[in-house]
Amino acid sequence: MRKFIAFLLASVMILALCACGKNTEMDKAADHSGADKTFTEKTVLKYLVPSHASWPVREDWKVFEYMQEGSGATLDIMVVPMGDVATKLPLMISDPKEMPDLLAGDNNKSYNQYWGEGIAALDDFAEYMPNYNAWLDSLSDDEYYVAVTNRKAADGKIYYTPGTGREGRTRMRAWLYREDIFKKHNLKVPETFDELYKVCKKLKTIYPDSYPFSTRSISYLFDILGSSFDKWWEHGLYYDFDDGEWRWGATEDTAKEVLEFYKRMVKEGLMPADAISLEVTKWNEYVLTDRTFIMPHLQLYIDYFNSRAQENNPEFKIVAMKPPVANEDTGVPLMDRGDIEQIGTVIGDTGDQERMINAAKFIDWMYTDEAVELVSWGKEGETFEWVDKEKGERRYITNENNDQANTMYGFQLYGTFIKLDPTAAKALQSETTLECEDIVIDSALPYHNPGMWVALNEEEQAVIDEKYTAVLNYTEEMMTKFMLDQEPMSKYDSFVKELKKMGVDEILEAYTSAYDRVK
Repeated sequence: MRKFIAFLLASVMILALCACGKNTEMDKAADHSGADKTFTEKTVLKYLVPSHASWPVREDWKVFEYMQEGSGATLDIMVVPMGDVATKLPLMISDPKEMPDLLAGDNNKSYNQYWGEGIAALDDFAEYMPNYNAWLDSLSDDEYYVAVTNRKAADGKIYYTPGTGREGRTRMRAWLYREDIFKKHNLKVPETFDELYKVCKKLKTIYPDSYPFSTRSISYLFDILGSSFDKWWEHGLYYDFDDGEWRWGATEDTAKEVLEFYKRMVKEGLMPADAISLEVTKWNEYVLTDRTFIMPHLQLYIDYFNSRAQENNPEFKIVAMKPPVANEDTGVPLMDRGDIEQIGTVIGDTGDQERMINAAKFIDWMYTDEAVELVSWGKEGETFEWVDKEKGERRYITNENNDQANTMYGFQLYGTFIKLDPTAAKALQSETTLECEDIVIDSALPYHNPGMWVALNEEEQAVIDEKYTAVLNYTEEMMTKFMLDQEPMSKYDSFVKELKKMGVDEILEAYTSAYDRVK
């Protein structure tokens, strides 16, 4: 049915294009004359938008102006500090008159407990959302899984808007390394963990005070690099897409293999002993003072480090490399992906049907080509300019401080988009990052760990509330001790038995039940 509807929509669009003569879709999207606005009568929508300290929300952002102009609605922007949303939300839900019509979020779990009791389902307003429905029906099964399935609540409905456009642009992980140092000393970029160990030994000889390899946090050390040892492996909860099973990584033999490698690296001073708890400021110092040279982390650190170091050292250059493989039988040259789109918007259950219908209509407008153009780029001459119109290349207009378009205009931040033009996300990246783009995207596992988003029902949640935190804390405590030789590996089997006693199997059963509803 999804494919059939998509075919009909495509046919209608082709006929419409033929009737438009020389007008292009891009020209029409840029025409905001208002003849076909969603709201032709005065409609005010109260819109809660969380404000992050790094990019505080401004009500005068151009993107809000364009959203109002394009839709015809008036947005009453309610700015709430990110840390205050969790405390304010229950109070607003208890008094529907105080409930906003729309609420933006940084991830769907922030509203999980209010599905159906304060937050309305998009499914219940489908008749008012033709553009949203058409987009859903246009997706392939794989696209639907990646973009939509992670939005489903425990009752199977969708409450939190799914979207696309920033995949591979925001939270992608990458194996980063000092290209200038490797070239200076004629070093080969490692393709296996054996080669990684050997090149770190060489770097340690050249730079005795260094830790050639480093990253920070247990998640990056074990989970992000776990696929080098075994394709889907993480130290805690993970889903093996090949075998279709939920697992707890610390209970498997792969965990021992991972620990043995890091034990050796720590013992020989090739990585910091405190990598698991390494403060970001200390890690930054290692990177910026030639004390670490291979550092798997977020790709955004390419720009972060290069921009700071190159002021004093123009030769300094961090780029991405293909992930090395630790185990050729089970590992892959890929790494855990972190680019799942977490920004979205929900409809507040105000108890007023007309208000909720209007909120649904506004969300539906956000799925139109016009909305995608406005929230991605804005207007020519105001927020963007063409580099090569024939090739579809453009750039944001910046100021004398060269500020980013997100903080200047509000683009690509909480509450300001649902669907995005992928080229707009690309426009916020530096030349060096774009040079690494193919490596980073091609080195990502095809799917995210669904443990990040799968919605649990009340019974499943009770199991997780009772057991998950204790099991995870014990897992991380013991794996840290094993890695630092504070506990002998001879005790590992006893550790696994204790995890079983603590309820790790019940945790896996809960997630299996929850995931079976949506996969």
